[in-house]
Amino acid sequence: MHKPTQAERWGVFELALEGPPVGNPFVDVRLRARFAKDAKRYEVEGFYDGDSVYKLRFMPQEEGVYTYETISDVPELNGIAGEFVSTPPQPGNRGPVAVKDAGGFRYADGTRYIPFGTACDVWHLQSERQQAQTLDTLRTSPFNKLRMCVFPTSNAFDDAEPSLYPFAAKPGRGFDPTRFTPRYFSRLEKSIQDLSSLGIEAELVLFHPHDGGRWGFDRMSAEEDEHYVRYVVARFAAYRNVWWSLANDFGAMEGKTAEHWDALFRVVQECDHAGHLRSISSGESLYDYGKPWVTHASIQTEDVRAISKWVRHYGKPVIVDDCGCEGNLHTSWGSLTPEEMTLRVWEGVFRGGFVTHGETYLRPEEGLWRSHGGKLRGRSAARIAFLREVLEEAPDDIRYSGNRMDASTLEIAGEYYLQYLGPHRFLFREFSLPEGRYKVDVIDTWNMTVTDEMESAGGKLRIDLPAELYYALRIRKISATEETEE
Repeated sequence: MHKPTQAERWGVFELALEGPPVGNPFVDVRLRARFAKDAKRYEVEGFYDGDSVYKLRFMPQEEGVYTYETISDVPELNGIAGEFVSTPPQPGNRGPVAVKDAGGFRYADGTRYIPFGTACDVWHLQSERQQAQTLDTLRTSPFNKLRMCVFPTSNAFDDAEPSLYPFAAKPGRGFDPTRFTPRYFSRLEKSIQDLSSLGIEAELVLFHPHDGGRWGFDRMSAEEDEHYVRYVVARFAAYRNVWWSLANDFGAMEGKTAEHWDALFRVVQECDHAGHLRSISSGESLYDYGKPWVTHASIQTEDVRAISKWVRHYGKPVIVDDCGCEGNLHTSWGSLTPEEMTLRVWEGVFRGGFVTHGETYLRPEEGLWRSHGGKLRGRSAARIAFLREVLEEAPDDIRYSGNRMDASTLEIAGEYYLQYLGPHRFLFREFSLPEGRYKVDVIDTWNMTVTDEMESAGGKLRIDLPAELYYALRIRKISATEETEE
């Protein structure tokens, strides 16, 4: 038995208990615990971790003393009580990300969070060397969110058998979804922890259609799906950097209705004591993101201009989790130029949403970044890093404005304007600004330069431009102090 006496706020308190592996311990043993601090109560489900060890994980969201008591149908695991102290968070621990409003997110400590995501579906199932290379790449990348699948994937570019499977093999053939492979999930757990150490959110895709019946993980029964979801949430909900994505392109998963996904959302909501972000990825068929258990919209589309429409419609943040990939594949989806990938990310952000990066340069000896991780080969990532710098310099409450229909614009009226001109070759732009003096910068988003165009201007402006692609404008009001200094 391991009963720690402290855990940092937004860290992981783990209670490890020894118990009998009776029957099928994943199904036949019920274990949960009630945690309490002052008047607040939390109920947490436990899970079997193999070798006669059962675990309960809890993320304290406040500092101070918490008490707990276990509840189980196995006497050896029932009625175990104790307490621990939640200590102040360590540097870099800002807590889980939550929705701030329709335009954005923030960490639990109130710090602004702007998602700059990429996708590496099964990087955690690669060799240790490949995983280390992926983490080295991410360490110097602009990405603070990584979308990854819990289950292995099978496609033309990823047909290798994984070294581990999520479920134990049945005698004869196939897998037993009632018996998990703890080592498989422990490996995924380490990947989540590694991402957290880099300040990267781990968006876990619970189901996907990229199986085609090869292993049958996409064709489990409703009961098996729920059993699996409960196990995954019990195991990972205490990690602050976890997001839940119920599925990749849920409409492509045969035999699973909207009601089925609704029921799984409610299971996640019920079992996740930490209340992590929840969504589901839509392709051609859109899920109803207005439902109360969905925190934000997650959509696959090449038309990132539609983001502003969806933000208005759902009143929630919108992330295009797949707009295509910079790469050299034989499909239009996987062969975007770096210029087009960059344009889609900038355009989507200036439409009031967020766009996930993807890369699919085929190198047989390395695999695809989109699937396997490794090294980034493309040129769009550097331009996304530049966009991140531009946005982080802007005020927290800057939002999309639909008043300037010929170019995507983020603004705080009379204070700060960011306008993306990407697909246009404007020779000049005109602005009529409210009273005050303004500084105007011309931004070359491809060459990543900022040119001071006007140091102090006001009223009706004409801003001359080079009539080239991939430019943006930044206009900000000059404070009285700045004006005096000049």
